[in-house]
Amino acid sequence: MATKHEIILQYIESLPVGDKISVRRIAKELEVSEGTAYRAIKEAENQRYVSTIERVGTIRIEKKKKENIDRLTFAEVVNIVDGQVLGGKSGLHKTLTKFVIGAMQLEDMMRYTDAGSLLIVGNRTKAHFTALKAGAAVLITGGFEASESSKKVADELDLPIISTSYDTFTVATMINRAIYDQLIKKEILFIEDIYVPYQETDFLRVNDEVKAYHEKNVQTKHAGFPVIDAHQKIVGIVTARDVIGKDYRESIEKVMTKNPITVTMKTSVATAGHRMIWEGIDLMPVINDYGILEGVISRQDVLKALQLAQRQPQQGETIDDIVKSQMKVLQEDDVAVEFTVTPQMTNQFGAISYGAFTTLLAEVGNYVLKIRKRGDSVAENMTIYFIKPVQMDSVLTVRPNILDMSRKFVKMEFDVFVGNTLVGKAMMMFQLLER
Repeated sequence: MATKHEIILQYIESLPVGDKISVRRIAKELEVSEGTAYRAIKEAENQRYVSTIERVGTIRIEKKKKENIDRLTFAEVVNIVDGQVLGGKSGLHKTLTKFVIGAMQLEDMMRYTDAGSLLIVGNRTKAHFTALKAGAAVLITGGFEASESSKKVADELDLPIISTSYDTFTVATMINRAIYDQLIKKEILFIEDIYVPYQETDFLRVNDEVKAYHEKNVQTKHAGFPVIDAHQKIVGIVTARDVIGKDYRESIEKVMTKNPITVTMKTSVATAGHRMIWEGIDLMPVINDYGILEGVISRQDVLKALQLAQRQPQQGETIDDIVKSQMKVLQEDDVAVEFTVTPQMTNQFGAISYGAFTTLLAEVGNYVLKIRKRGDSVAENMTIYFIKPVQMDSVLTVRPNILDMSRKFVKMEFDVFVGNTLVGKAMMMFQLLER
């Protein structure tokens, strides 16, 4: 049975895109308290179903698909640039396909401006009007106003006309940064990308007997199953280890492992993989915020997804990507890696940051283990010594040395040089991700 919170979220999701909502309206229509309605709207905002804009209110926006995440709604643009909506408020839910900077003659500007575009321009009244007529929204920089005729056209065509106090260059940078951040998010795999949905999940109920486990085991060839109650809430998990030697008439509730480790849709695949290896489990239930079973993931699914992700081309660069791009293997037999410290990797004193340094060592360690055919690994803990400060533009040479290697763990030390000078040392423990 769905909770009030879930009912409100389902209601918001069912509303037409562009619809305006309020705490009072939802509380009245669904007969819930205003506090419950407010919390649900905030959750809908986190899930990107709605956007709340100062002086406009909360509106239902388009839920972007993952492959289309590099686009923004006009409502999101308003929030990014701290903008004020001058007209066309009913079109804020629409998605922009591209943005055009109006730093040219009007005729040339219009060659690039078409339906779905966002024209970023200063106080050029004619450009505002012409762009709206062409089906484009307008973002006016420098805090300037729009003419009454432009506002009227914006309202008629449901095309937002937005004003911001920032200059054109700053606005373009802010929007570009937002799209860039979304491209990075697009590349991060989440459980929602790989899980087996509830409809295809094999599970047992709390009042089943051990006999039901064996029947499902023969039928599906799976060794583990989540256990749910009458309301579809996860209460346990049962595996072959739990039922060995148990009477077929024994209740599943008595033999199952209670309070199993679970994940949600927004858990990253990397986090789930690390947890599964660390805990030594092969199956994890996927639940929502209320403990309702939504599906399962297996260790095999996680490792396959991580390997596939490593082969995909990058579209947005994280600090890890920048560090990897600067690594150059000097020799493979007795491994030595060369690395140049770029400005993005420094702290406020112009020396290499702690984060960039640890990322470098972890990447070198992972590389060493891969060429030794030990597969993927996760850095568990590390001890680092900065012997001398490492300045910007320094060229480092990292020499790793494996001290001890078992089936599951590897201990490795690193010597870091600038030229012939030792500038840093580290000790690191890696956990191997085995199938």
